[in-house]
Amino acid sequence: MPLAVYVLGLGIFAQGTSEFMLSGLLETMAADLGVSIPDAGLLISAFAVGMVIGAPLLAVLTLHWPRRTALIAFQSVFVLGHVVGALAPGYWLILATRVVSAIAYAGFWAVAAVTAIGLVAPNARAKAMAVVAGGLSLATVVGLPLGTMIGNWAGWRAAFWAVALLTALSTVAVYAVLPGGHTTDEAPRSVRTELRAMRRPRLWVAYTTTAAGFGAVVAVFSYLGTMLTNTTGIGEAWVPLVLSWYGVGAVVGITIGGRVADEHPFATLYGSIGTIVVVSLLLALTAHHVPATFVLVFLLGVGGFAANPAVNARVFAIASDAPTLAGAANTAAFNVGITVGPLLGGRVIAAGFGYAAVAWVGVALGLIALASAWTDSRMRGRTSAHVAQPTAEHPAAEHSAAEATRVPA
Repeated sequence: MPLAVYVLGLGIFAQGTSEFMLSGLLETMAADLGVSIPDAGLLISAFAVGMVIGAPLLAVLTLHWPRRTALIAFQSVFVLGHVVGALAPGYWLILATRVVSAIAYAGFWAVAAVTAIGLVAPNARAKAMAVVAGGLSLATVVGLPLGTMIGNWAGWRAAFWAVALLTALSTVAVYAVLPGGHTTDEAPRSVRTELRAMRRPRLWVAYTTTAAGFGAVVAVFSYLGTMLTNTTGIGEAWVPLVLSWYGVGAVVGITIGGRVADEHPFATLYGSIGTIVVVSLLLALTAHHVPATFVLVFLLGVGGFAANPAVNARVFAIASDAPTLAGAANTAAFNVGITVGPLLGGRVIAAGFGYAAVAWVGVALGLIALASAWTDSRMRGRTSAHVAQPTAEHPAAEHSAAEATRVPA
């Protein structure tokens, strides 16, 4: 695997730490800024909204930029946003910096993904995406507890400074490792070509798999700490350890997914999403048992992140001629899941069904993801049949055949 792919993963780790660490700093920030904890929680929601908006928007606006230039520009804006956030005197300015930082992070994600797949052979694209997305897994295992620890020890502003410094260092690494100018894998691209690809129904089915599958995981994970203390009966001091155990599962899952998704994309999707459904079901039924919950939290991380390389591989397989916008929209789909999953989980809790009931949301969203993956498989089968017997009624068949030779679908 080229060194540049690991450098891109480092960039995701640095910025992804900011995405997660606020969950451990909300109480401190709320007290310091003089706002309620729910208002402080909007800082997390604002980041997710910025990701949804930023990925497709910046993918189009920077389509003709050299990739290294775009990546460095996004990281620079992200660093500036965190410096301003660390110095901000009040809540509203910090809220604005969270949105701006998230938009820049989304742009980095989109360009990093297409850069990574351009650096490797077609049969190694899922592996490359596993390395890049592995930075996000490490952010949950290392970045979240480390950011929380720094914030509790030296104040939440120190955690913002730490993220800014780490991102600046990864920016230097991007400049040193990636070539300047347009690289040889960058075919001439146009906004019209990228937008035309977005009309393919299979692409939106794949996005549904992404949003519903990751939403199923996040619906459970978002309330996991509260469920552990209120339902399972684990002491607060043990909650970070259990959450880190989820992160270990995520690293294991994305490693497995990266190894098998290139050759077996649908088997990977069925296995990983099926794991999410079964684990969520068992959590809903056994959340009051400590040993069972401990094991299931680990398996939730495995299933959730094993699907990550597969859903990315599906998008790049379907839209290999327009990877920038298609990949950016998949980043947005992840964040739709991040937004919708916790929202539905919160509704269940507010209705009085208890914290363990959020696992039923995970079951429902997981089943939707399985259904959309199955639909994608069926549509792929019909496309393959048309490719095998092209006729005048299917002029796109030759294009589909060419697409299939470029990347495994």
